[in-house]
Amino acid sequence: MGLHPLEFSECYLDSPVFREKIKSHEAELDKTNRFIKELYKDGKNLINATKQLVLAQRKFAQSLGEFQFEYIGDAKTDDERCIDESLQEFSNFLKNLEDQRELMMRNITETLMKPLEKFRKEQLGSAKAERKKYEKETEKYYSSLEKLLNMSAKKKEPQLQEADSQVETIRQHFQEESLDYVCKLQEIQERKKFDCVEPMLAFFQTVFTFYHQGFELANDFNHYKKALQINIQNTRSRFEGTRVEVFELMKRIREVPQEYKQTSPISSEGYLYVQEKRPPPFGSSWVKRYCTFVKEQKILHMVTFDHRSGGKMGETESVTLKSCVRKTTDMLDRRFCLDIEITDRPGTVLTVQSLSEDDHKFWIHAMGGKEPAGQYLGKTYSKERGIDAQLDDVGLSFVKNAINAIETRGINDQGLYRVVGVSSKVQKLLSLMIDEKSNDVDLSTCEDWDVKTITSTLKLYLRSLPEPLMTYGLYKDFIAPAKGGSPESRSQAIHCLVHKLPEKNRLVLGLLLKHLATVAAHSKLNLMTVANLGVVFGPTLMRPQEDTVAAIMDLKFQNIVVEILIEQHEKIFGDVPGPSSPGLSAPTRQSKKLSVRQNRPLAVYNPKKVDLQTVSPTSPDVGSNSDEASLGSNESVSSQSTASGTPPEKANHGRILASLSTGDSPGACIAVAASQLNSGALAKASSDGDKTVDGVTGGGGKRAMAVYPCEAEHESELSFQVGAIFSAVAPSREPGWLEGELEGKKGLIPENYVEML
Repeated sequence: MGLHPLEFSECYLDSPVFREKIKSHEAELDKTNRFIKELYKDGKNLINATKQLVLAQRKFAQSLGEFQFEYIGDAKTDDERCIDESLQEFSNFLKNLEDQRELMMRNITETLMKPLEKFRKEQLGSAKAERKKYEKETEKYYSSLEKLLNMSAKKKEPQLQEADSQVETIRQHFQEESLDYVCKLQEIQERKKFDCVEPMLAFFQTVFTFYHQGFELANDFNHYKKALQINIQNTRSRFEGTRVEVFELMKRIREVPQEYKQTSPISSEGYLYVQEKRPPPFGSSWVKRYCTFVKEQKILHMVTFDHRSGGKMGETESVTLKSCVRKTTDMLDRRFCLDIEITDRPGTVLTVQSLSEDDHKFWIHAMGGKEPAGQYLGKTYSKERGIDAQLDDVGLSFVKNAINAIETRGINDQGLYRVVGVSSKVQKLLSLMIDEKSNDVDLSTCEDWDVKTITSTLKLYLRSLPEPLMTYGLYKDFIAPAKGGSPESRSQAIHCLVHKLPEKNRLVLGLLLKHLATVAAHSKLNLMTVANLGVVFGPTLMRPQEDTVAAIMDLKFQNIVVEILIEQHEKIFGDVPGPSSPGLSAPTRQSKKLSVRQNRPLAVYNPKKVDLQTVSPTSPDVGSNSDEASLGSNESVSSQSTASGTPPEKANHGRILASLSTGDSPGACIAVAASQLNSGALAKASSDGDKTVDGVTGGGGKRAMAVYPCEAEHESELSFQVGAIFSAVAPSREPGWLEGELEGKKGLIPENYVEML
């Protein structure tokens, strides 16, 4: 279990456990701050101490290798796992560079130092400021509360009302600050995953670009670098979606906090001041304790906790309740008091004081006290639905109508499903389409409704259903396989779960996912890859029944489930799940350490509208996960060099220098450098163009024959059928792989797919 989510509702309870969670988040941010400071210092050494480059490089590698990111929730996505492992991978690369000694460090200040320092000052610095404000408000509130509770009940009513009003104002300020601080802590915990790693990734690309003799190492790094760009892209995309949902939840809780106060049908909890009697002449004292009352067993657990002493928690004391009676001010000069008779010590009465009149009534009702009072219960937030959308024949007809219109009129529109329509027009169209008297409009030929209005209406219809298409009941079951296991086990689990859905739900879901697969197939034009569609439709097709921060943190897993459904829709909806038929299959290929998410069409990392088609010219999916404003693209490097008549090597090299000197973002520099690697600008390691890297002439060397067919999963690998003959076969530095040539193309071959001749 990583860091616990900080629920906004806990800001109102302010329990000891909640404070412990905050302390763990603060400790993690302090660790990150120290890490960035150390990394900044090490980077300066690399710039100013070139003669001691190896020593500084080892220290830098050590800093990267020892640091690990913490995560919120009970599981990580594949992207987060890769990001977590990325620092160790970076460390390994630096160690490999130790013997080369000719590494050129240029522009490291712009690509690494400034972004990290900016993150530390702006993000971690703001968190530190919020922390001070939070601690100040805590001290102010609990001091004023104790002063109020110690006030004599015999004072005049106007004085008591004025005191109550002052404390209520202070309490509101404290809770407002608590909400802001909790939100800030969790935002920075999520943000640091890409704000810290991305500048490091840019630094590494700069290193490889300027280190001509390190081309082979840079080439090995290429696959991992691309995959990590996608991991960062996907993590950032999910972060943006999660942040919107978190702010919406915070807004709703801020408007009606009482509806979200955490209560349980089996227990009640909150702070009580307990009177501790002492022998004469010492009198008595009142100690603040956090109390949990278990209703069925009638057990009251009490733990001492003082916010002003650094949040130190005392031991827990438990007593069994016999009766509870309101204590009047005639008997004790304090308000909001209760007398609790306990069975553990017959004849012993425990006097406690609640925090307010409402709190007083709450405890009387919870403990079955003699004074009747209304119990306050939290309730699950339910979205108001202005439109009565149902999963009936009318709704099914609209889904088919909308899909047909989108595929006919706008399948190639950039940002399809991301670019939203005008809200009033969307509401009007949905009202029209779910009305049996007027739903006969053919949207594929009707020009009154543009494509973005139709896509937004389809999403609104799905979100307005009384229950999500993938149902509340199966939500946790769908999320579970996305949190772990192999790609095959995830696919199998989701396959089985889909066939547990009600028939109409499964029918509509199948129609929709077939359509989304068609959209993804046109991603070169519409920029909507499978990953981007997962971000859009994850919270639309599946969502939990209750709104909590913990549930919002599962958004990233919802996206993964939808991605799997899109990629595997033919199998999932075409076949009834069952045992696989036996048969002869090819052996499992040795997976390459740096190859992650190999079988998944992925979005392309694009932080500053840079066209990354040059990163992978053969890739079927090119797109962006940002909003409509970032869906544009610039001319590729290769087109610029062709238009100017400059040889690709010089044009690409010049582009990189220009990017670095003009202060482009780390992502833009990465994109340009990646295009240079793919276009072969650095590949000329020898003047003899007919030789491979190992010096084996094309067509010569050892030969091998394919005994199984193979489909390449990366551009560095070869695709082939049974019986294909390879020449110039030699061992590869990647375990389980060979290097060879087939039909004039050089690449990697799985060792257990061939026999040597």
